[in-house]
Amino acid sequence: MSSGMPQTEIPAIVACTISRDVQNFDLLIEDMEAALGEAWGDLGFTEALAFFGQTEAEPLQFVALAIDSADEGDLPLMGEIISQAKVRGIKVILIAEDVTPAVLHTLLRQGADEFVPYPLPEQELQAAIDRLQAPEPQVAQNPHQLQSGSQREGAVIVCHGLAGGTGSTTMAVNLAWELAALSEHDEPTVCLLDLDLQHGSVSTYLDLPRREVVMEMLGETDSMDEDLFGQALLPFQEKLQVLTAPSELVPLDLLSPEDITRVIEMARSHFDFVVVDMPHTLVQWSETVLHMAHVYFAMIELDMRSAQNALRMKRALQSEDLPFEKLRFALNRAPKFTDLAGKSRVKRMAESLSISIDLQLPDGGKQVLQSCDHGLPLAVSAAKNPLRKEIAKLAASLHALGRSEAEAA
Repeated sequence: MSSGMPQTEIPAIVACTISRDVQNFDLLIEDMEAALGEAWGDLGFTEALAFFGQTEAEPLQFVALAIDSADEGDLPLMGEIISQAKVRGIKVILIAEDVTPAVLHTLLRQGADEFVPYPLPEQELQAAIDRLQAPEPQVAQNPHQLQSGSQREGAVIVCHGLAGGTGSTTMAVNLAWELAALSEHDEPTVCLLDLDLQHGSVSTYLDLPRREVVMEMLGETDSMDEDLFGQALLPFQEKLQVLTAPSELVPLDLLSPEDITRVIEMARSHFDFVVVDMPHTLVQWSETVLHMAHVYFAMIELDMRSAQNALRMKRALQSEDLPFEKLRFALNRAPKFTDLAGKSRVKRMAESLSISIDLQLPDGGKQVLQSCDHGLPLAVSAAKNPLRKEIAKLAASLHALGRSEAEAA
């Protein structure tokens, strides 16, 4: 016999917060209520593992694992929660406050899908939820199948801007494309690595999507093979293979020197040229890249900030007895041939810093910015641009140098 009282339908629980005490994350409570209303619950760490095995957990779409510095001692338990969630197809958003990069690295490697710092930025939780629920973008099949056991020992070319806006990413993208487009008959043998983990814009300059698989690969370099590395690469016009920066903002020291070594060595073993776009900031693995580089372009401009940063870089490398001589200073937006006063300034700058400015790149003007915004190399969008012509000459000389060294060996 049914009751005459109206029945209130209880919404299914589609998400849960998991924390030592959710009251320590009051902003998370507010954002969960704003995003899900009453369709979420709260669990403690040990409760979560038990709940995952119950039928009530079947509708769960994601969990928000909230931790702070006091939880670092329970790292194995955190990892088990993430692992059990992944086994059941439950997405994991990691909410972290005042935890070390090592802890964050470990939990991301365990399989956390999203990372949001606490206190939560405005609308960031909702944005993370939207990303989890969005379908994986359809990406063209990678045409370059990596062969197991390949030992190409490709040349490593690094671009590092010593100040913001010096054009290191523009240089890296266009140099990689020019190298890849030198021959119409050979298979693509150029790999472009965007190691500016926080603000990398290679994907923007080539109109490529950022994918979760990149972070998955970077988090598993100790077990990385050709298949995993190949899945993280994206082809650009069937000539160039690109490793974009991760889809999320991550700490620069999230990766260790060993991680970076494995990634670059894997790329070297399958490609003739590996072009690396570096962050402006020096991190613990910057020394690793410097040692592995065959050519290390330090991008500067004809201004005081570039001069000061170049001097600081020189002192830093020499004080640590690092190979400063590997640096090849490249002056972007260099004076024109007829600008005698500008040429004199370049000479005085080199003499005052006791460096050699080996490469002077002309100002490409508005076409460079338009090319970057359209996601195309200069060779495709503005083939007659003076900057493009200079980078094409550089690519040809690097290719010729590589071939002569290979023949000599």
